[in-house]
Amino acid sequence: MSDEVMAHRSGPGQIVVAPALDEVDRQIIEALGRDGRLSIRALADQVHISRANAYARVERLTSIGVITGFTVTVDPLKLGLATSAYVTLSLRQSSWRALRKQLQEIPEIKHMALVGGDFDAILLVRAADNEGLRRVVLEKLQAIPEVLATRTALIFEDVGAL
Repeated sequence: MSDEVMAHRSGPGQIVVAPALDEVDRQIIEALGRDGRLSIRALADQVHISRANAYARVERLTSIGVITGFTVTVDPLKLGLATSAYVTLSLRQSSWRALRKQLQEIPEIKHMALVGGDFDAILLVRAADNEGLRRVVLEKLQAIPEVLATRTALIFEDVGAL
């Protein structure tokens, strides 16, 4: 376990300080990424360290913000969400912070990111059907004044996290 930090620039004038992680830390993160319900005993066995060491490392990784939570992966079809799409947004300049709060209130949006390129933001939208997706795009997203344009790409097959 290292208390060293690595600094790098994330943008003009911005320096992000990231804790230095050793190979065991990375193995722990990978194992918990595959199964967030692993017991400390099973985790320790997988990465070949003591339970006390595994517990201390998970606590450290959590307290310094490397591990930000534990979650469940679901099958959207089995939840009744048969239509999924990536929706890209072109936005008014400097509107992201205010817009982000509005987007977080739309339950069909499952993920969002501010990006660089031909558009400004990308959303993962899941709805019960095409009509539900249409409502989100035409009635919710396009009704927001900061949203200048949208483009929708339907997802035909969802492979999931790799």
